[in-house]
Amino acid sequence: MAYLRRALLLAIAALCLSSVVRAEDAVEASSEKVVDGFTETERSKMTDGSEKHEFQAEVSRLMDIIINSLYTDKNVFLRELISNAADALEKARFHSVQDETFLGDFKDLEIKIEHDADAKTISIVDTGVGMSKADLINNLGTVAKSGTTNFLEAMAEGGDANLIGQFGVGFYSAFLVADKVSVTSKCNDDPVQHVWESSADASFTVVDDPRGNTLGRGSRVTLHLKEDAHDYLSEDKLKEGCKKYSQFIQFPIYVKVKKEVDVDAEEDDDDDDKEDDEEKKDDVETKDDEEKEEKVDKKPTKKTVHEWEQVNTQKAVWLRAKEDITEEEYNEFYKSISKDYLDPLAYTHFNAEGEIEFKSILYLPKKAPFDMMDNYWQKRSEVKLFVRRVLVAEKFDELLPRYLNFVRGVVDSDDLPLNVSREQLQQNKIMKVISKKLVRKVLELMKKLAKDEESGGDDDEEKEEGDETEVKKESKDEEGTWTKFWKEFNKNLKMGCYEDDSNRSKLSKLLRYYTTKSDGKEISLDKYLDRMQESQESIYYMSGDSLDVMKKAPALQIFMKKDIEVLMLSDHLDEPCLQKLADYEGKKFVSIQKADVKLDESEEEKKRFAKVKDMYKPLTDWWKKKLTDLTEGGAMKDAGVKIEKVEISKRLTSSPVVVVTSQFGYSAQQEKVMKSQAFQNKDQLSMMAGRKTLEINPNHAVIQDLLAKVKASESDESAVNSAEMLFQTALIESGYEIADTSALVTRIYRLMSKDLGVDPDAPLKEVEVPEEEEEAEEDDKDEKDEKDDADEKKEEL
Repeated sequence: MAYLRRALLLAIAALCLSSVVRAEDAVEASSEKVVDGFTETERSKMTDGSEKHEFQAEVSRLMDIIINSLYTDKNVFLRELISNAADALEKARFHSVQDETFLGDFKDLEIKIEHDADAKTISIVDTGVGMSKADLINNLGTVAKSGTTNFLEAMAEGGDANLIGQFGVGFYSAFLVADKVSVTSKCNDDPVQHVWESSADASFTVVDDPRGNTLGRGSRVTLHLKEDAHDYLSEDKLKEGCKKYSQFIQFPIYVKVKKEVDVDAEEDDDDDDKEDDEEKKDDVETKDDEEKEEKVDKKPTKKTVHEWEQVNTQKAVWLRAKEDITEEEYNEFYKSISKDYLDPLAYTHFNAEGEIEFKSILYLPKKAPFDMMDNYWQKRSEVKLFVRRVLVAEKFDELLPRYLNFVRGVVDSDDLPLNVSREQLQQNKIMKVISKKLVRKVLELMKKLAKDEESGGDDDEEKEEGDETEVKKESKDEEGTWTKFWKEFNKNLKMGCYEDDSNRSKLSKLLRYYTTKSDGKEISLDKYLDRMQESQESIYYMSGDSLDVMKKAPALQIFMKKDIEVLMLSDHLDEPCLQKLADYEGKKFVSIQKADVKLDESEEEKKRFAKVKDMYKPLTDWWKKKLTDLTEGGAMKDAGVKIEKVEISKRLTSSPVVVVTSQFGYSAQQEKVMKSQAFQNKDQLSMMAGRKTLEINPNHAVIQDLLAKVKASESDESAVNSAEMLFQTALIESGYEIADTSALVTRIYRLMSKDLGVDPDAPLKEVEVPEEEEEAEEDDKDEKDEKDDADEKKEEL
């Protein structure tokens, strides 16, 4: 019995000793420094058991191209790694549909991102399918597979790095910010968890994870950041990058954040409580006082905790059915992608089907940005391009033409081919199809707004098969939705009319202009055609600085008399736009400020005009010679004005003269615009300005008097002065500039002198100024005499 008792005591002692030894080992192990999740002992085991794999000899060169050439923005590393994680999660979700037991105990499909400021690392963790040892070697070694040599050969021959496509090297963008990358992964098919590591030095290692299965399922990518990338060790920086590129990923993305919370003061431990109890037994009053003091001393304290904050809370609105989305949701989504504080003016939500499928929402803003036309030629479309909910480009040249750079929205395609960097898309047929459909949908939206405002009709334009469109807009008000839009963005549509050959006819339907009959409102070209006279074969227009100035122009007189409507172009983009159009619905555009204007005439009018022309031939021939001398060798030699002819006018009714340009020359408005250009070529401007024609009104008394003087004497000085002055004033009234105004001003002064009965040639005489000092002395003398007389009278009294 004693023997059994002794044996039992020895066994208990051995167990106690064993537990003590294990506890000491655990304490020793826990005291080891942990770096990147591994202790020094674990690291040593990994070094001993790791397998080293060599890339091909060209890998250093390839990695240099990937890191330094293919990516222009280092931030894309986060997008690429999150996209890879999302792909792994999608595969896991797919397998779970086929096999309900696939997810096992790890049913949450999510992405977590954390940073370690001390270790200078960032980790992206997912619960996707994970990778086996063979997958790590093959998938992350793809860069060394067969395509590498072909890629390098293409680069050596001068190929564009942006045009390579199927290498799957997005993962290697991690080396933009990291000098070492570790990938820990576990999949259901492999019972062992493995670690892949590389420093972009032409090799990588793969080893069993000495820690065992810590992930359960999925992958953990850890980046050891370079010194110049330490700014990514920031919660705000990581959240900003996730929101920018992966805001609409369908799986939740969490970022580990640090927060401070309020907690109550901790109570004393058990030993302190026992001591307090003994003291309290000795003195009850002391006990009460201490309890009161403890209650007073218990104040809230700050405690630092770490939490997972989801950053992609906003859902991809464009993926939902249109009938399930409210107006408020459309507006909020617009504000989130455009950073605009106003609701959109109108929008269209559609799914494109056919050659390529994609989903899109496009918005028209209410207000134009203040710098909309600044650097117009360098601006790019701001429609965001997504591929499987991953942002590929915020601004993209080929998505919409320049003149539609105010359109905001998103385009999302599941099967769009990407290049290696995802920053530029391959120039292929698919991209052109997407661009074409987007432009068509935007123009359809504009057409509907314009048509609804004018007539309330529905858009009858045929839709492509499978391409459903829904347009929502603001309710009508006094001004009208299209009128509001036109005021803000009319310059863009005019530029589109000038630039876009394929859509020019559609854009012409959207143009609006003031006319001589529109009562201060802008009308469409269709409305102009509806009001045209039956015999009218052309659409007439004129350009000028303002409506008031144009209404007083001599060139307009005959059109007002004949009640012909004329478009009035006050914007400097209007005239080039109409010249590009050339005609509308078979009616040519004709400028009434050019010499080729033709109006309907009766046979009697034609005969009378021929007789008047012969009657005034002496004057027109003489005037042409004098103006040639004036512009080529006289006061207007530097004006760049060339005279083509002087002829009888058919367009003047009250003014004596008018100056018009040749058919292909610049109008006065165009000349002003060209001269205002900083780098305009004077010689080219002079050539394109066109020769000027002086048209005279044979019914005007001044012209009749001038004819009589010329017939009497061609050398009549007053006739020469009058002819030159009429031409110069006509130039100014028509909107042209004259180089030397002093000659004209001198002539005007002479005419004013004659009108006042003063000889303009009389020599100037110096003005006689009265001598003010002598007058002042005489006044003082008179005052003194009056004072003396007053004094004498006082003495006598």
